[in-house]
Amino acid sequence: MSKTGTDRPAAVLVAVQLATVADVDHEADMAELGRLVNTLGYDVVATVSQRRSNVSKGAVLGEGKLRVLAEITGGPGPAGMRFKKPGQKRDDEDEPEEAPESAPGDDEDTGDDAGVVHASKTPTLVVVDHDLSPSQLRNLEKCTGVEVLDRSGVIIEIFHRHARSREARLEVEIARLNYVAPRMRESSGGGDRQRGRGAGESQLELDRRKIRDRIAELRREIDGIQREQATRRALRQNARRVALVGYTNAGKSSLMRALTGSDVYVMDKLFATLDTTVRALHPEIKPRILVSDTVGFIKKLPHDLVASFRSTLDEALEASLLLYVADASDPTFRSQLDVTRSTLEEIGAEGVPYKLVLNKVDRVAEEDRTILLREFPEAILMSAKDPADITRLRQILIDFFDALMVPGELIVPYSKQALVSEVYEHAKVLSETYDESGAHLVLRAEPAALARLQSLVEK
Repeated sequence: MSKTGTDRPAAVLVAVQLATVADVDHEADMAELGRLVNTLGYDVVATVSQRRSNVSKGAVLGEGKLRVLAEITGGPGPAGMRFKKPGQKRDDEDEPEEAPESAPGDDEDTGDDAGVVHASKTPTLVVVDHDLSPSQLRNLEKCTGVEVLDRSGVIIEIFHRHARSREARLEVEIARLNYVAPRMRESSGGGDRQRGRGAGESQLELDRRKIRDRIAELRREIDGIQREQATRRALRQNARRVALVGYTNAGKSSLMRALTGSDVYVMDKLFATLDTTVRALHPEIKPRILVSDTVGFIKKLPHDLVASFRSTLDEALEASLLLYVADASDPTFRSQLDVTRSTLEEIGAEGVPYKLVLNKVDRVAEEDRTILLREFPEAILMSAKDPADITRLRQILIDFFDALMVPGELIVPYSKQALVSEVYEHAKVLSETYDESGAHLVLRAEPAALARLQSLVEK
């Protein structure tokens, strides 16, 4: 739990530990949720957790823990939750609201404080480490009297605040609209029907139709941006490309800045980077090696965001080499690596060659580094803050691409001398001599690049 600030709003975290789910580190999940909430600008002042065989359809928690949660927030508790009679359904609901139930063995009904950390000040936000249905969200807001967000809502809000480029802002807006639409509800006068265009629609139906129209408009705008990006990527198609991928806050942007000498945004917080940046390895070599920074991954990343950032993640899909960057000082980095691998599989990039970079080893004890090397013998242990480590990683990248090169010779006639600079741009020229036929170049290049250069000379 974080230290509380004097002027920062407070939040309470809620989680249900499902007995049916094995091998889940609930404490790590709650700690990560706390960091997400801190990134939103809130202090975590209380937690409420409960062991259950299943999540309550009515309000996630059982009745006992709902009372505890309401005491923390100052809400009316379960008594403030108005439930419908069986079969009753309002226009603004996609599913019936159900009263919270208590299953045998639920820990909140024992009368003790199991799973509760009491608040130091009254929270103004409740954050649940699960995806909530519209009825679950409404019931919790009625019970607590404060705003409620689920995990997806928190991540989408962070993306909204951190998006900088036009494309990222459009992508996040689509994800937000898709998230908000099913959670909209009627206003107090929402039963009235509209007149004119959309006659016969309730206000809620009209609002949802406006959201669908807005999403379609945003997608058209993104399509235009992505066509431009596809053109730029096509120009880099023959370049040697490295993509930094990994869990959020693993140090990818710091590594990007150190490898390329660029001024990419670096901040010790979750999802500081949402926009792909491409820069040349520095000091620059010929042929150039391009390095791209990508959006970080996280457990339970909302599918809408994965889909929205598909074009951003295409940098990983089209790279020649992936650097899986992990924070070696984080005790949960192994599960974070699993998330990285599964996300890359989701976008079809699992077959791209990769190297594992265990970053931030300056925060790891010497004996623990030895253990890491035994467990991950092929990994590159380093710190993005250590110039010697950056130099070593730079050479590893150069050696990787050099190993892909094959020897070749080109004779560039005097009528095509402009191609000589093209050869130097995409191959490593070992010698250059001239005779009556033109320039004789002995070189090494990757097979695809050599074939392309030969076709240009022979045209």
